[in-house]
Amino acid sequence: MRHFVTPLDDRDRAIIRLLQEDGRLTNLELAQRINLSPSACLRRVKLLEEAGLIARYVMLLDDKLAGLSGTAFVLVTLDQQGRTALDAFENAVREHPEVTECCLLAGAADYMVRVTYSDAEDFERIHTEILTQLPGVVRVQSTLALRTVKRTTALPI
Repeated sequence: MRHFVTPLDDRDRAIIRLLQEDGRLTNLELAQRINLSPSACLRRVKLLEEAGLIARYVMLLDDKLAGLSGTAFVLVTLDQQGRTALDAFENAVREHPEVTECCLLAGAADYMVRVTYSDAEDFERIHTEILTQLPGVVRVQSTLALRTVKRTTALPI
């Protein structure tokens, strides 16, 4: 896979915006919406995929209907910040589906972890059996989300 370096034109941006909104659009529907022939549209999409700008296609679930209505943002502090300690933590955190996002931070905490859970008992389990047991963890500070105001996977292209 190559890294995308070619500047995007208006049609590329339109393709990206539409596919971010609905990844199930057929090539014909996409081509019609941006006023291109289906073959030209498909060629552009393939180039965006091959260049790596379109990384993958996914399905998004409704968290409440899936029984996972709770979201917590957890600040994690490690005992060390060397590459070995960071790698050990990152490899371990990837193993837990309850962790839906993990970011290395610059600041007082080392990581911010987004956790999805079903209820208070489930969050307690995640906290005690997963988060505090990850390699190198010396402190976790959790903030529970009351309501999600905005959540998107779309980038502003």
